[in-house]
Amino acid sequence: MPRTATRLEGFTESVIRGMTRLANEHGAINLSQGFPDFDPPEALLAALETATRGPHHQYAVTWGAPRFRRALARKIGRWNGLDIDPDRHLVVTCGSTEAMMVGMMSTCNPGDRVIVFSPFYENYAADAILSGAEPIYVSLRPPHFQFDRDELESAFRRSPKAIILCNPSNPTGKVFRREELLEILRLAEEHDTFVITDEPYEHLVYPPLEHTHFAALPGAFDRTITCNSLSKTYSITGWRLGYVQASAEVIARARKVHDFLTVGAAAPLQEAAVAGLESPDAYYSELRDSYARKRALFLDYLRRTGLAHSEPEGAYYVMVDIGPLGFSDDTAAAEFLVRDIGVAGVPGSSFFREPEHRYLRFHFAKKEDTLHAAGERLLKLGKAGS
Repeated sequence: MPRTATRLEGFTESVIRGMTRLANEHGAINLSQGFPDFDPPEALLAALETATRGPHHQYAVTWGAPRFRRALARKIGRWNGLDIDPDRHLVVTCGSTEAMMVGMMSTCNPGDRVIVFSPFYENYAADAILSGAEPIYVSLRPPHFQFDRDELESAFRRSPKAIILCNPSNPTGKVFRREELLEILRLAEEHDTFVITDEPYEHLVYPPLEHTHFAALPGAFDRTITCNSLSKTYSITGWRLGYVQASAEVIARARKVHDFLTVGAAAPLQEAAVAGLESPDAYYSELRDSYARKRALFLDYLRRTGLAHSEPEGAYYVMVDIGPLGFSDDTAAAEFLVRDIGVAGVPGSSFFREPEHRYLRFHFAKKEDTLHAAGERLLKLGKAGS
């Protein structure tokens, strides 16, 4: 048979999703793939039931059902202060995963360069390669995952078409400070570079820190492609509802990519999700506080294991240093935890460009009972490393 596309040789299938399959096979508690084991808000469930009985079973407008886009524009403006036109500034996508691909393909030509911070969510490097772009990696340095300004400036001198920014960060839980974002913006303006931001954890930033929407920085809107989703904010990862927010010029091109990539997101789910977008401000503070409690609970167990770990400032991921356990290969360590400890994490090497094998990534988007059960199992690691 003919040879398949060589671009696919540059990356593997998703390591995260692979760990979920392994967890299911062994009956382990899945702290690898970041999805909750609790229900969405009751208002969303009621709206979904109503939507299934309504006239919403055929194609919606390709770039998003009008009612959904209007509610989305109001919600965005409420939180970042921007005047978002639902007809000119938004494309509704099948999750943030498609949104990122749409953003990349709308801005980058084959052969263009794209800056990617490392560690990175595993899709970013694949998105660049599938778009025909060349990644330029810039290190976020443990333990606080800060970038070196000279290294970043050197990357910008290579004339990238775009930089990808995940804030708050998956996998590290880092929240980029306003001064860091302004430095990125300064370099993007100086080198005429797009900034593609991925912000699905915008409402999961732990006090005293606050989330800064990159597009809302002075002068940033026209060069920012914001990718986001409803998955994490409303605990509906399986609904696959995301969006691209950008200038009218970029959105006109993004609509074309989206139209021929997936046609459109699920119509009844868009209708139901309006109930989430119309949630009062109290919903978002309660969501943050709930995750802050989960974070405190899970980190307490990790402290008791004696293993060094990050303290996430946002999102719901923790990087754990498994070096003391004696593994030189993080994949072998992850498989050991699934089989012998009964908890699934993600080998940290899947997020790093550097040859880094010290870490496993866990998430705490679970019921407190689930986190207690996982924590009790993880305490065995303290004995293993002693």
